[in-house]
Amino acid sequence: RLTGISNRGHISGYFGSAAAGHPSQGFILRPPYAARKYQDIDFPHSAQTQLNGLNEQGIQVGSYAVGGGQAGFYLMNAHYSAVSFPASDSASPPVNRLLGVNNAGIAVGFYIDAGGSHHGYRYNIATRQFSAVTVPGASSVTAAAISNTGSVAGFFTGPADATSGFLLLTSGQLITLTIPHATMTEALGVNDSGEVVGTYQLGRGGSATRHGFTWTQQQGFTTVDDPDGRGSTTISGVNNAGELVGSYLDRAGHTDGLLATP
Repeated sequence: RLTGISNRGHISGYFGSAAAGHPSQGFILRPPYAARKYQDIDFPHSAQTQLNGLNEQGIQVGSYAVGGGQAGFYLMNAHYSAVSFPASDSASPPVNRLLGVNNAGIAVGFYIDAGGSHHGYRYNIATRQFSAVTVPGASSVTAAAISNTGSVAGFFTGPADATSGFLLLTSGQLITLTIPHATMTEALGVNDSGEVVGTYQLGRGGSATRHGFTWTQQQGFTTVDDPDGRGSTTISGVNNAGELVGSYLDRAGHTDGLLATP
């Protein structure tokens, strides 16, 4: 799975299903893209690592397995640091994940409470301070990405358990993103011009299909499907050049990463 792409074309991701005998392992892929350009990113002494985002300043963020749960982490100057929201109502075992980071060193992610709901937050790496990312009326919020301008993209559970995407601008304006006729919409990435990417689902159960999307205020939604993975595409990241990364399920049943250029 490819999870994020910087303006320099550096890509974050991980491989492995996280199932027994097939642990997740993080990596960075740098251009020109080739086998020798992969760099392993694995949290020390952890059996599982997922690398979810990176910035232009050499900071990477993700999550790792610990004590049956998950903690977030950032990697800076070759040093790993664990991050967990100081909540009194955390799930047991605790689950925290960092999903994105901008050039100002502000990371975003979420923790899960004892009832199974997600709570989004920002984390300032320099000051080690947390701040909540909230959506009015939502029962569960995931902060998935943050642009260099400070806009946060993510998704939330609203009335009737419907999942919608959102873009929270630095002005405080909240834009709800819902694909028409979709049973689920998740915003997973955002660039500095406010282009949002993510995935949406049509249908339910075994007949459901998943599609990637991009969205701008000027052009609205555009569907993005990998030609080899129609009905199973997720777009996870976008840079300022409009390059997209994500994943899809191929005909052999394997999850493959994808890079799409405008």
